[in-house]
Amino acid sequence: MEYTRLHLLRHGLTKGNMEGRYIGSGSDLPLCPEGRAQLEALKGRFAYPPAEVVFTSPLLRARQTAEILYPGAKTIVLDDLREMAFGSFEGRTPQQLVHDPAFAAWLDPTKEEVPPGAESRQAFAERTGGMLMKLFEYLLKAHIRQAACITHGGVIMNMLARHALPQRPPEQWMTDPGAGYSLRCDAAMWMRDHLAEAYDVAPEGYLEAFE
Repeated sequence: MEYTRLHLLRHGLTKGNMEGRYIGSGSDLPLCPEGRAQLEALKGRFAYPPAEVVFTSPLLRARQTAEILYPGAKTIVLDDLREMAFGSFEGRTPQQLVHDPAFAAWLDPTKEEVPPGAESRQAFAERTGGMLMKLFEYLLKAHIRQAACITHGGVIMNMLARHALPQRPPEQWMTDPGAGYSLRCDAAMWMRDHLAEAYDVAPEGYLEAFE
């Protein structure tokens, strides 16, 4: 059986990530020096899977990660791969928000609180949830056998929770900067099941090295 493979990778670190801030689509931060150095170290230690094409979020940190991990590759920027917009919480830390009643309500899963200017969880889920199957549809129709996708942690968690095997809740699909998951799908799986199989952690050997 011939599979089409897609490697989902989280972008490298930004200063906001290192400071523990909510960094969504409202903060177009570049990679910080530590983030660049970490990606270069990972690339030197592990073999990232090959890719005929690289999909990326439009945000700078994702595009810069693609340039480091896949220099010279054909890149397709897709707006729906951007991270959630956190609105008035953007750029702030949980410690700064801990006494804000709106923050407590936003964290409460029984409520549907949305910070001013933010994207609701439902809107984010609807925007990103179907992206995995859309990417595989493009690859299958274009006869591309192997591709990478550089995006954000929340996007990866949501895509895989919706359309990946094994079936897991979003929080169990968390991944480190510069790492992610390798998936495979064929035309029958795409048409019949709308599912892809997550068969390995990317880059290969990363999980074993950091266990």
